[in-house]
Parts: sequence; structure tokens; C-alpha cells
Amino acid sequence: MKNILFLLFVAILFSCNTTEKIKKQEESKPRVNAYELTSANLAAGKLIRVDSFPSKNIKPRPVDIWLPANYSNDKKYAVLYMHDGQNLFDETTTWNKQEWKIDEVATELMQKKITRDFIVVGIHNIPQIRWLDLFPEKAMQNLSDKEIKEAQSISNTKVDLKDLKGDEYLQFLVKELKPYVDKTYSVHSNKQNTFIMGSSMGGLMSMYAIAEYPNVFKGAACVSTHWVGATPSKNNPLPKAIFNYLENTIPNSKDHIMYFDYGNKTLDQFYPKYAPRVDSIFLKNGYTAQNFKNLFFEGTDHSEKSWQQRVDIPLTFLLKK
Repeated sequence: MKNILFLLFVAILFSCNTTEKIKKQEESKPRVNAYELTSANLAAGKLIRVDSFPSKNIKPRPVDIWLPANYSNDKKYAVLYMHDGQNLFDETTTWNKQEWKIDEVATELMQKKITRDFIVVGIHNIPQIRWLDLFPEKAMQNLSDKEIKEAQSISNTKVDLKDLKGDEYLQFLVKELKPYVDKTYSVHSNKQNTFIMGSSMGGLMSMYAIAEYPNVFKGAACVSTHWVGATPSKNNPLPKAIFNYLENTIPNSKDHIMYFDYGNKTLDQFYPKYAPRVDSIFLKNGYTAQNFKNLFFEGTDHSEKSWQQRVDIPLTFLLKK
């Protein structure tokens, strides 16, 4: 009897210690303060804002979660993560008075049952460090010391390239932001329902994300992908570094979807020359028209206005039923 009482006492003590430990762990986690952004000028749905999403990996910044008008806890949604989140939904608050019109286009696609139901998570950029956050960090491993110095001279920043944060940005997305979204909203957390999308440097980062985390993301849409890597220049070593990285880490064609596009005006004028290389890399690695697109849009420039006019195409390609 004494042995039984002793074991019971130990079990209770262990349980209390475990509960206290879990409680302390929960209390030590940084709080995520989210609220509905009622001031947002939306066509449909609602926008949830986290003003400063806590992170141990990158500088905290706002994150927006767009929920469609039909959002319900009674069903589950796919999740589309997007970069440059402040440019997605409300042109009245953007620096150039342009937006992607994601809420308009996504709503129409879902209402017409062209795509599965999905929510959009928009990660805001911090302009002063955007290049550091969104450059595919491991691509630099393909450059010589001389080429790295050349890259520094065209990167519009005087910081050492060791300050690149592309890997940390992805750790934030995958290990901090995604678990929060999966826990807080009625979404599918599996790879088959997780996608990533962005333009320009955000296009590079979307490619990098699916290459680094092929078990997390099913598909990536890379709009007006900034293959030049930084400021366009004659002796630019960055495209070589980026393509070498992509060739060595391309996601398996059997279970991934890849979308690219480009125009030929303003900054987009520097992209058409890289299209054959992009096609070659993906086609020789088993991709077909079923899971790979690299589309040219004549006369389009490098702006949200251009991207909003064709955003239905990548959304449909990634999220079609």
C-alpha cells in the first residue's frame, strides 16, 4: 500500500512539474497581437493585421491575413503566402497608389469555383532592408571573392554580404509565421495546400522558398522575377549565382508547381534574356506545361498595376480545383 501511495505521489508531482513547465513555456512565447483592420479599403472579405509580428530570426514587421467573405471555421482553406504585403489589398495606403487587387481577384476566382478556397498571408517588407531579406542567400556560395565584391557594388547597400537575411526570412516564415497561421485559422497545414508568391525580389524569394523547403510548399508563383539580383549592370555576377543555385536545388517536378512571368518595359526589360535559361532548367528536370509556366506579357512594366492585370493567371495555376 505504501508503495502505491508513493508512486501516486511521484506521478502527481511529475504532472504538476510538467504542467508548470508547459505554462512557463507558453508564457515565454512572444504575444501576437492581431486585430481586424476595419479601415482597409477592401472589395470583399476582411483583413487581420499584426502590427509587429514577433520573430527571433528577422526584424519584426506587419503581417496581414486576408480572409475571404465566405470564411468559416466549418471548413478548411489553402494558404497563399505573399511578400510585400503592404501592396496587396489597399491602394489608398501604398507608396505609389497601386495594389495587386488580391481581394478582388481571389474573391471572383473562388465564387466562380475556378480555384479552391484560400486565405492570403501578406508579409510586409521593410524598404531599407528589403534586398537583404529577399535575396536568395545561399546563391552567394556560387561566387568567387572577386564576384562577391562586384555584387556588393551593385547591391545598393554598403553592408557586408554576411548580413544577408534570406535564410532567416524563410525560418521566420516557416517556423514562426506558418505555425501561428495553422493554429489560429481554419486552414490545411499540409504541403498540398501551401503556396508562396511574390514579384521582383519577392519572385526570387518565392523560388528560393520552395527550393529550400520543398516539403512545405506545393507551388510558387514568381512574377517579374528579378533575375539580375540587384541593380542591372554589365558585369553582374548575380544571375550566374542564382541560376547555379537553382540548377542544384530545383524542386522535384513530380509534386511541385512553378510559375514565372515577365514583361519588357521599365525594369522588366532586363528579364526576357533570361527566359530561355529558365525554360531549360525546368524542362530538362522533368517539368511540363502541366506544372510549369514561364509567360511573356508584351508591353507590360514593373508595377503593381501590371501585376494586377494578370494576377488571376498565377492564382489559377497554383490553386485551381
